[in-house]
Amino acid sequence: MAHRSAAIEASGLEKSYGAVKVLRGVDLSVARGSVFALLGPNGAGKTTTVRILSTLTPPDAGRARVAGFDVITDRRHVRRAISLTGQYAAVDEMQTGEENLLMMGRLTRLGRTEARGRARELLERFDLTGAARRAVGTYSGGMRRRLDLAAGLVGHPEVIFLDEPTTGLDPRSRQAMWDVVKGLVTDGVTVFLTTQYLDEADQLADRIAVVDGGRVVAEGTPAELKERVAGRRLDLVLCDVAGYERAVRQLGVRLVWSDADRLTLGVATDGGAAHVRALLDEIDPERRAVDRFTVHSATLDDVFMALTGHTARGESRNATGESAAEGAKEAAGV
Repeated sequence: MAHRSAAIEASGLEKSYGAVKVLRGVDLSVARGSVFALLGPNGAGKTTTVRILSTLTPPDAGRARVAGFDVITDRRHVRRAISLTGQYAAVDEMQTGEENLLMMGRLTRLGRTEARGRARELLERFDLTGAARRAVGTYSGGMRRRLDLAAGLVGHPEVIFLDEPTTGLDPRSRQAMWDVVKGLVTDGVTVFLTTQYLDEADQLADRIAVVDGGRVVAEGTPAELKERVAGRRLDLVLCDVAGYERAVRQLGVRLVWSDADRLTLGVATDGGAAHVRALLDEIDPERRAVDRFTVHSATLDDVFMALTGHTARGESRNATGESAAEGAKEAAGV
């Protein structure tokens, strides 16, 4: 019997490949009709989590239910309720867009008339009607991604797993994909998103989980996660290398991030004039070292850096060698 409380529920998921422990007890709960983003550096366990939830690989321990069905004992029901769209479009370039959707309709056991009607509906919805009878090999990257997502929707899935859905797309195509995802949620579909574009998660996700080292290290709304790290951030551009290195030493673990090549660094602040003035006086008492500064809200990039010690692309940006998470939390009073 399907449980209706959540679209996805996972408890204590563990998975190892040989001697490598990939997941170390992952717990997740995803509300129906929402966008849930799973973030983490490369090797953190994102892909393995998605593979377990989409029934492609079994967990070593723990339990998971998707669309109300157990991913092990009710695997057939789970597969009928989900769609999995990978990082690269998996469409037949020799066929037309319409033919791809008709083929998917037949594979999902729709009758010919129903499959044709569903294909027309999706081509219109994804703004592909004008290219419906063109070979997919002539499509742009954005068009292929839209067609790939349309193909995954032929069977009316309850839950859609999107793995890096806008990788390689230009800004306009990315925005078009974002609009599509928002439309899916409006229709009641649950979207489970993995992405390294943190602005994408910020724009789309109702809730975010950050996974690192096979564990969920933080979960909440984008606003909650930003507030956890730092409500505001003071970014400084130093005049020279000596001033930059001196500021890095002074701030130590309070640094949220730093970039030696651009002589820039960031430190948490409450955004008030008194605190900003105190930080500037501490770092640059003679008013010669700082070239310029800005104060702005913390971003998901700050969250990611603070919690994992890396940017979303995997490179460390804390020049001190100290824990970025410790620095951000101490500066923010967490």
